Amino acid sequence: MLIRYGYEIKVSCTQPTAMVCLLSLSEDRRQDVLVPEILELDPPTAMSFYYDVYGNRCLRFVAPSGELVIRSDATIADDGQQDLQAYEAQEVPVADLPDECLIFLLGSRYCETDRLSQMAWDMFGSVAPGWGRVQAICDFVHKHIQFDYMQARVTRTALEAFEEGVGVCRDYAHLAVALCRCLNIPARYVNGHLGDIGVPVVDPMDFSAWMEVYLGGRWHTFDPRNNIPRIGRIVVARGRDAADIPLINSFGPHVLKSFKVWTYEKASA
Repeated sequence: MLIRYGYEIKVSCTQPTAMVCLLSLSEDRRQDVLVPEILELDPPTAMSFYYDVYGNRCLRFVAPSGELVIRSDATIADDGQQDLQAYEAQEVPVADLPDECLIFLLGSRYCETDRLSQMAWDMFGSVAPGWGRVQAICDFVHKHIQFDYMQARVTRTALEAFEEGVGVCRDYAHLAVALCRCLNIPARYVNGHLGDIGVPVVDPMDFSAWMEVYLGGRWHTFDPRNNIPRIGRIVVARGRDAADIPLINSFGPHVLKSFKVWTYEKASA
């Protein structure tokens, strides 16, 4: 299967403003790219790349005063398979976890494990450890939160999502990540492209958020927002929560003028 993906984002700044963007494909999928990403800044602007502590590829530049368009387009080969369902995967005792997993057990900006811990154990402590317990968390979050773009709020935390019962994909992911961590299951926040492949098409498209959970010695994909196996996920960035991997991090004020995302199956390269 071939998937075309990209974005076009227009911002406006009143003065030159330093920015860091996490919009590039994750390194573990670069070997699958058939038509490389064509990244454009309009007007042309000097840019550079670096890798953050989580291995995400970050774009760095100074946006000029006025309007700037950030645009990218690419095509990737995908196996066309749904998310792997490893029902037999078991939880790994904390003492046996790889060192790099430990940070994904801790509380973070949007995932207040200290305030959700007792509730997590009350609700899921008696559920058999392993894949089934993580799925039980996803089932709960999927039913508990009502999806509503009109009530999106960038400052909403996992606890607030639980209390308010409303949000968007990042809120589903934050709450599920926090509940997993409360139960000593490493969980990390993921954003990327997820086209409507194999499911009804919903417009307009957007970047999506889900989570990866460490079970049975590897990371597995879970999606509390959709809560069904999906086809064609394209990971952009991974971190503790959305604070680690903002699409655009500007070191000064900017106004978002327009935002377009596309991800769809393509007949040929």
